[in-house]
Amino acid sequence: MTREYGQFCGLARAMEMIGERWTLLIVRNLLSGPQRYTDLRKGLPAIPTNILSARLKQLEEAGLAVRRALPHPDRAVVYELTGYGCDLEPALIALGRWGARTMTEPRDGEVITAESVAMAFRTTYRPETARRTTVGYEVRMGDFTLRLQITDGALTVGIGPHSAPDLVVERLNGQGIHALMTGTKTPDQALADGSVRVEGNPELLHRFVETFRF
Repeated sequence: MTREYGQFCGLARAMEMIGERWTLLIVRNLLSGPQRYTDLRKGLPAIPTNILSARLKQLEEAGLAVRRALPHPDRAVVYELTGYGCDLEPALIALGRWGARTMTEPRDGEVITAESVAMAFRTTYRPETARRTTVGYEVRMGDFTLRLQITDGALTVGIGPHSAPDLVVERLNGQGIHALMTGTKTPDQALADGSVRVEGNPELLHRFVETFRF
């Protein structure tokens, strides 16, 4: 906890724990699963190393994240959210959805990371379209791959391939998947112009677009 606001208020207490610059983006990245320090650096390329170390220490002190050693043969130390830290997910989704209202094209110097796209899928998820649905998607974005699993309407998002996807959606050029999620292109248009391709039942692409929509 780095600063105190002097107010007996839940929001003030929350800001004392997560209000420092970069903290929420570190939490965002850890929502995709445990990460090594080097993974966090890769997912947040602009963060100074001393700031990353300080923020991780603050998250540990606040009980939001823990550090643990992976068993042999990995021999790596990873950071992961505690249950208390995972409770931040709905708040981050709401903030991400609110912030996305201003987004069109990336600004100069802005990068797109696996963790930022994973968050985009969380914020655009429409659970009302997926009640009692179980389906798995693998989304290939060129430099990285994401796995999306909906089990009885509950969404989980991870980085890396899906073990048994019902549909693979691959971006071939430009903003193909983003265009689908914003409604700029229909599934049929995206498939016809070659901006995306699929493996599996093409009809599932329509369900994918209904489920993840800005």
